[in-house]
Amino acid sequence: MTQLRKPTSFASVLAVAAGLAPAEAQVEVLATVGMVADVAAEIGGDCAQVTSLIGPGIDPHDYQPTASDVRRLRQAELILHVGFDLEGRMGTILARMGQTRPVVAVAEAAAAPEALLFEAPEVVDPHLWMDVSLWARTIPVISEALTEQAPDCAPAMAQRAAEYGVKLEALDAWVAETLATVPSEARVLVTAHDAFSYFARAYDFGLSEAIEGISTESEASIADIRAVARIVRDLEVPAVFTETTINPRTIEALVAEVRAMGHEVTIGGALFSDAPGAADTPEGSYIGMIRANTITIASALGGAAVPLPTELTDWAARWGIED
Repeated sequence: MTQLRKPTSFASVLAVAAGLAPAEAQVEVLATVGMVADVAAEIGGDCAQVTSLIGPGIDPHDYQPTASDVRRLRQAELILHVGFDLEGRMGTILARMGQTRPVVAVAEAAAAPEALLFEAPEVVDPHLWMDVSLWARTIPVISEALTEQAPDCAPAMAQRAAEYGVKLEALDAWVAETLATVPSEARVLVTAHDAFSYFARAYDFGLSEAIEGISTESEASIADIRAVARIVRDLEVPAVFTETTINPRTIEALVAEVRAMGHEVTIGGALFSDAPGAADTPEGSYIGMIRANTITIASALGGAAVPLPTELTDWAARWGIED
């Protein structure tokens, strides 16, 4: 079980001073993945007890819920998930749970149709959290769901939601500024599975290539690896990336194939794709996983991270991060 840390902020102290202290009873919230859970914890503060079902390093695409997972879902007062079939094997269970308690697909509720990317007709790419400006749209969706369960906490949660929105707006700008330092000829992002198309579109990468599709349920073939290897060779891509939720062997095989074709390529690092990092680490938060990915990508492709904006100073101080 992954329990989200609820850090104390200056804003929460102000809320208490202003008479916005939360009620004693906490809403029991269960989120499928950490990216959703972290937003809920930031907004809910002391009004919500937020846990995530699928922990760090675990792929939600092919996650098979256990009997204990079903019990946890039954105990939750509010269930939050991404939707767009990210948690594919859990679809039936989530639908059944929705008959007795609120179950909210936050990305489906937040995303404007024109913002969506598709792998095929009717197959939406669910990885919206890779574009910070899109993921910020889940804030009002999650805030509304929490408020319905804890109306007495509405003022405090509205304040926290607004403050978190400012942080994500600043994060979005920082990611763009940092990735702008990557030379134009190196702005090709090659990963194990197709989780970074929103990221590439949002932050002006000319190409995002992956060995596997948006789901990881089917294994990559030799032909898939060779096809991407030719792209890496032809474009002289300097680095490719593994992912924390996927076995690195496909990327390792890609590197070997590229080198056999006469081009030297390195593994630039491991990216957080379908799950954040370990709890109680900066990368265990949504802001932290995006920050880590951005620094890893920029460094491997010839760029460099710029200082974090002042809007993220308290977040950085919370985790002991210094620029």
